Amino acid sequence: MAFLSIENLSMRFDLPKGGHVQALQDVSLDIGKGELLSVLGPSGCGKSTLLNILAGFLAQTSGQVTLNGKPVNGPGPERGMVFQKGALFEWMTVRRNVEFGPRMKGVPETERNTVVENLLDTVGLHSFKDKAVYELSGGMQQRVALARCLANDPDVILMDEPLGALDALTREKMQGLVLNLWKKTGKTIILITHSVDEALLLGERLLVMAPRPGRIHREYRLPFAERAAGADLRSVKDDPAFGQTKAEILEMIWEMEEQIMSGAEA
Repeated sequence: MAFLSIENLSMRFDLPKGGHVQALQDVSLDIGKGELLSVLGPSGCGKSTLLNILAGFLAQTSGQVTLNGKPVNGPGPERGMVFQKGALFEWMTVRRNVEFGPRMKGVPETERNTVVENLLDTVGLHSFKDKAVYELSGGMQQRVALARCLANDPDVILMDEPLGALDALTREKMQGLVLNLWKKTGKTIILITHSVDEALLLGERLLVMAPRPGRIHREYRLPFAERAAGADLRSVKDDPAFGQTKAEILEMIWEMEEQIMSGAEA
């Protein structure tokens, strides 16, 4: 039995004035425990819709999602979400944000403090623990969001463009952090991104989605995430195989975008 199984998943949005949008169609996928999966594709291919169904925020039109053999029918603590913007409590301190989930679950204070201290060390924010979130940079806020997600000890971490709003240098540092957390925690991570470089670096398994109706167009098994964990990311990007795969995927997505534009113009 697969750890996380997606079977014949389809999602249709009915429009208020009639008609509908078929966001996903017959998507099937098995994801193993501890896998690092990146999902890439042209705008409107259903990437975020897929992630929101896995999170339980949307109910699919047809098909089924199961985690550890149990149907996913809504949000649950076994699935954690990291958004493009941290969705943090900005008036709270870093520490209070990270401990929020365990506190709501009634975890004793001593145990809660231990978890929070360890996570703040892991994401490099221990010296900022008493700062309010609004005092932090964007990159720091995303580190808080990662720590808050991990504090609930989810089986699966879902990431929807979590680094998209960061500057290039901060984004590269955060990519390294995601890889290190993956190796350290052994969590299953599913990451949506528009960046081909990021998808190659942060996906030992990479899916390219086809344009609407969203479906899996191509799957890659890649060595770059394993090599990059704890290493110099730029040296991994300099690998000729990285460049060749990047060029292949870019051409694939450009062709899809041209098809989308041709359809719009018609």
